[in-house]
Amino acid sequence: MAVALTSMTGFARAEGRFDGKAPFAWVWEAKSVNSKNLDVRMRLPHGFDSLELLARQATAETFARGSVNLTLTMTSDTTSVGTGIDEAVLDALIELVKRKTAQYGTQVIGNIVELARFDGLMALAQGRQAPEVLDAETIAGRDAAVLAGLKRVLTALATARRQEGARLSPVITGQLDTVASLCTEAGGLAATQPETLKARLVQQLQELVGAVPALAPDRLAQEAALLALKSDIREELDRLNAHVGQARELLGSGEPCGRRLDFLSQEFNREANTLCSKSTDVALTRVGLALKSTIDQFREQIQNIE
Repeated sequence: MAVALTSMTGFARAEGRFDGKAPFAWVWEAKSVNSKNLDVRMRLPHGFDSLELLARQATAETFARGSVNLTLTMTSDTTSVGTGIDEAVLDALIELVKRKTAQYGTQVIGNIVELARFDGLMALAQGRQAPEVLDAETIAGRDAAVLAGLKRVLTALATARRQEGARLSPVITGQLDTVASLCTEAGGLAATQPETLKARLVQQLQELVGAVPALAPDRLAQEAALLALKSDIREELDRLNAHVGQARELLGSGEPCGRRLDFLSQEFNREANTLCSKSTDVALTRVGLALKSTIDQFREQIQNIE
């Protein structure tokens, strides 16, 4: 049965235009990779810092986990018009800076030039008016358009993450099926362990019969029972099967479950280690190692589940 999973890996892009008082084109890009928690990072153009908090809130409402990188790129129509530069005006500006530098000193003039709006100076050199200051109504309309674009790119990113999760779903469920199958195989092998241990103990005593007194039959049975108890793996198999059932429930819940699956994979690994340490049979050890390998693959895959 297919299960609905959401991955933490994805990429999305959305673009549009704002045709208000200061028209421009915008592009949102969103990239997501796995992370223990929700980590939002963004790059916004100058003048759009007020959107950061709203963007973080919108991202948190959409995703529970993942490292999400948001990038907003703006292309203003006014900066794309009139690429020719009046070199005479530019030369005059440079000469003015030189004279004022000699008059007031490098540090003072350097700070002033650094604080000056570069786009305004270029506007003078290109023979056009400097960018005007936007009024509150225009800024509100501009921000609304950009935030609407953010919602579009977050929706597209969520879709991409679900699609990646759908590709991971059969892989993860297949690994759980393998664990369950190996547990069944290990149970069959474990049922023969007591007789195997008793036969091995008898053989060892027969080899040492000339060096030590022979054990009474009841003492031999006690020693065999003690060894069988120490190598009993039924509890480990019961817990492994219970973990498989719990993992299937988490996967079928439709809720973010990556963190709980990660913890569960650690329990899987602990039981498999104990099973291998108790094994006294080559075939059972082989099954135990196959369990450990499958559990490692399972844990690697679920690192990317939300």
